Amino acid sequence: MQFLVYILVYPLLWIISILPFRILYFLSDGFYVLVFYIIGYRKKVVYDNIKLAFPDKTEQDILKIRKRFYHHLCDMMFEAIKSISISEAEMQKRYVFTNVEEIHKLEEEQRSIVLFMGHYASWEWIFILQTHVNHKGYAVYKRLANRYFDALVKRIRAKYNSYLITTRETFPTLIKAKRANELTLNGFVFDQSPKLHKALYWQDFMGVKVPVHVGAEILAKRLDMVTLFLKVKKVKRGYYEASFTDIIRNAKDHKDYELTDLYLKRVEAQIYETPEYYFWTHKRWKHMGKKPQK
Repeated sequence: MQFLVYILVYPLLWIISILPFRILYFLSDGFYVLVFYIIGYRKKVVYDNIKLAFPDKTEQDILKIRKRFYHHLCDMMFEAIKSISISEAEMQKRYVFTNVEEIHKLEEEQRSIVLFMGHYASWEWIFILQTHVNHKGYAVYKRLANRYFDALVKRIRAKYNSYLITTRETFPTLIKAKRANELTLNGFVFDQSPKLHKALYWQDFMGVKVPVHVGAEILAKRLDMVTLFLKVKKVKRGYYEASFTDIIRNAKDHKDYELTDLYLKRVEAQIYETPEYYFWTHKRWKHMGKKPQK
């Protein structure tokens, strides 16, 4: 059944991926009408999340952010499809790194990296970073239910020396790489909600106490990796600008969760600046008020 779905859907995705961007975004606009006005996909979740994060905003402001978010969400979906066939040169033009020389410095120092980033602006095209650096790229992800689409996503990433690994595979893979003296750049989109029974740490996020993923910080300390944050800005439709900030070479010198707090604040700053580019459909605050009492 999975293969049948794949052979029926993949040709359509491929055809969409080879369309010019102007047509792609025309389709995105049509898809927005379907998702927002007809299906109403998670409209209440998005509204409640924005309201919770911005309690002082007016009703009109919240509704405006929500509409802009859905436009961006649909664009991202079609940009992800575009990844199937987009050329390396085209993606480099559309996803620009302003200070990639910082990664080159770490290459010279023979340091592997833990890259923190949020579900903000675009995380789908981040793998083009591998065309600028010599580190082997790993990104922690959740395996897709359909194994054929899962393999497709992995093939797209692997074109640029970037590989997807599950949470369970992360430590064994990176320990093996360290023993082989292999330089790695390891991306963690860390701002979403961990399962409640696995929550080790709680912190304020957008003014609300929630459980926070801390695996990236633990990994950096155990394997002596440099940590940094990737700040992503949407310049205009289909164009993004990314900068490496808050580079910390000695993670072990910092108290537990101090690095997680720092990078979480960086995600917050992006959201406050331009909230419509955050991933509001996720139930990020579903565990608020559930912190165990000591």
